[in-house]
Parts: sequence; C-alpha cells; structure tokens
Amino acid sequence: MQFQYDARTEELREALLDFMGTHVHPAEAAFHQQLERLENPWAWDSAPVMGELRAEACRRGLWNLFLPGEEGAGLTNLQYAALAEISGRSLHLAPPAMNCAAPDTGNMEVLALVGTEQQKKQWLEPLLAGEIRSAFAMTEPAVASSDATNIETSIVRDGDEYVLNGRKWWITGAMNPNAKIFIVMGKTDPTADRHRQQSMILVERDTPGFEIHRGMTVYGYDDREHGGHAELSFDNVRVPAANLLGAEGDGFAIAQARLGPGRIHHCMRAIGTAERAIELLCARADERVAFGKPLAEQGVIRDWIAESRVRIEQLRLLVLKTAWLMDTVGNKGAHAEIQAIKIATPSTVEWILDKAIQVHGAGGLSQDFPLASMIAGIRTLRFADGPDEVHKNALARVELRRQAGSRTKH
Repeated sequence: MQFQYDARTEELREALLDFMGTHVHPAEAAFHQQLERLENPWAWDSAPVMGELRAEACRRGLWNLFLPGEEGAGLTNLQYAALAEISGRSLHLAPPAMNCAAPDTGNMEVLALVGTEQQKKQWLEPLLAGEIRSAFAMTEPAVASSDATNIETSIVRDGDEYVLNGRKWWITGAMNPNAKIFIVMGKTDPTADRHRQQSMILVERDTPGFEIHRGMTVYGYDDREHGGHAELSFDNVRVPAANLLGAEGDGFAIAQARLGPGRIHHCMRAIGTAERAIELLCARADERVAFGKPLAEQGVIRDWIAESRVRIEQLRLLVLKTAWLMDTVGNKGAHAEIQAIKIATPSTVEWILDKAIQVHGAGGLSQDFPLASMIAGIRTLRFADGPDEVHKNALARVELRRQAGSRTKH
C-alpha cells in the first residue's frame, strides 16, 4: 500500500499549488468586485480576471483535469483527487479557472460517454474549450426528487421532434446567459419499468417555450459565482429527435453514471475547503486575545483544532480509497464507498466550518471572510447528487446483504 503521489500527480500538484498562490488567491477579491460591475452579474465567466486565470491555467496544462481519456487530461480518479482538493481551497475561482467546475464537468462526461459524433462536435467541443457553459436539469419542485423516478417532466416523440412540458428548479448554472445547452431529464414512457421511464435530451437555451423564471438563493447567497440556481419551465418545447442522449429509457442509467464521478469530485474539493477553514481558524486563534490569553491557548479551541485535523485525515483516506476503487474495479464496484463519502464529507466539513466561524466571532458570519459562503455551499452537498438519507438507506441495504452473506458462509 503506497501513500505517496506518483510522479505525474506530484508534478501537477506543484504546478497547481504555484498557480493558486501566484494567481488564484490574489485574484479572489478582484473577481468578486468585477462580478458586481458586470452588466449581467450571473455571467461569472465574463469577468476579466476569470479570462486571465483561464488563459494561465491553459498555459500551465491545468485544463480539463477531471476528464479521463483523450478528451481530457487522461488522469485517474486517484490522481485527480489530489488536484481537486487543492482547487477546493478557492471553490468559486479555481475549479472554473481550470474548466473543472460543476455542472459542466458532469455534462461533459455524459457527452463524452453517450453523445453522438454530432452532439460531441456541437456541444462537447466548445465546452471542453471553455467557450460556452451548460446546465443539468433534473430536480423538480412538485415531487420528491430524492427519488429520481418521481420526475414528471414529459418528453413525447412527435415525428422528427420531441416535445417537452414540465418544471425544474435548483438548476445550477442556469442563470448564466453563457449556459447555452441544458441536459434535461424527463419521462418518455410512464408505463415502462420505473427505471426505464426516463430519458435525457439536449435543449438549447433560446428554444421557444423554454423559460428561466428566477434565481434561487442558498441561505441568502445567490451563488452567482457559479451561475446561480434557477427555476425553469418547458411549455411545448420542441427539439430535434437527434438531441436525445442515448436511447429512450436510458435516462436513469445515464444519471447514475454521471452522478458517481460528480459525487467524488464534490468530496475531493470539499476537503480543500476544510483545509482552508482550518488555516483560517488557526490564524484567527493565534491573533485574537480573550480573557487574558490568545484563543489558541483556550482548551476548547485546541479541542476543535485537534478534532478538525483528525476528522479531515480520516475523510481524505476514505475519499482516496474510493477513488482508487473507481480506478481499479469501476464505479459500480465502488458504489458503497461513493455513498459513504457522500454521507461523511458534507457533515464533516460542515462541522469544521462551524468551528472556524465560531472562532471568528461575528466576523465569521459576515462577507469579510469566506466562511459563511463556504458553509452555505457545503450545506447544499447534503442534498446535491442525492440527500444523506437516500445514501444511508442504500448503504445500509448493502451492509445488511453483506452481513447476511457472511453469516450464511459460516
């Protein structure tokens, strides 16, 4: 069992750490200022500093690192894990600067996996080049979307077209006018087996009948740095039949293939967020004095620091094991571990952020530090790509079967 990074990972880590230190972190304040001055503040990729960062990331070979195969950097999940963690230290800036931000990453993976040659040429290539953005529309307001088979948006074949009707919400990135293409999940056959009712189809932003109603907020944050989260509707939206991804009925399977890598990418980046929170916590504890001594000398603060370090080291090992399994036995073979990290990561990082905020006092709740925004973002991970309870239920089911099988053998 080896715990050291291989040569390529180490080389990329050094390049990324230098990029973060010399370009990303110094640009954070300017990025937020430029967003406020944009004619459309949702168009984060139009901020001048973002263009500069993206050009520099390309120059350094830090581009599309998330995507294996010829289209991307050809990294394994284990190799990418170390890099995604570093990018999570500046979650709103580093991943998009390297074209490694959700939901574009998952959409590019889907197009690379099941897209036709025409779909790849029309949409995957400009996404890989960072020329356009995209969104993934699955969650709906009228049903419990934690069960993806509940979705009600209809996708009905009519000659050489499909007609869409329905509503979606919490669609990440959709407020950005540069999100030119949407992958929409809906039902093509409500009478089929419950996991064969759904299909996915590509819908262009300006298609008649497709309307973006409003942006959603998370604890008051509009998350414009990621293009926001939107509520959408489809009213007799017609798209070419050639826009279907895969075959009719493949939607649920495609969603599961998309969400596996997406879940671990979120967890990788969240570890970087936690590491930055610990840095901020320790710096604040060293410089602030209360009741006659620095906060760093208060027993309760030291307990939080120690607990934070232990918890993050445990979490990282579990995430790295999961990445290794995905590389060696495939996403299906690593399914239980993917569920485990999706359960463990948000709550662990949320706990660390909570303690960092507490050490910062009222400042930790303000816009003067990144912690409040961080905890709002991390809290969403307990819903994104499936809520905690769904993953716990599935993981418990796997464990019960494993234990029953073990008893039978003995």
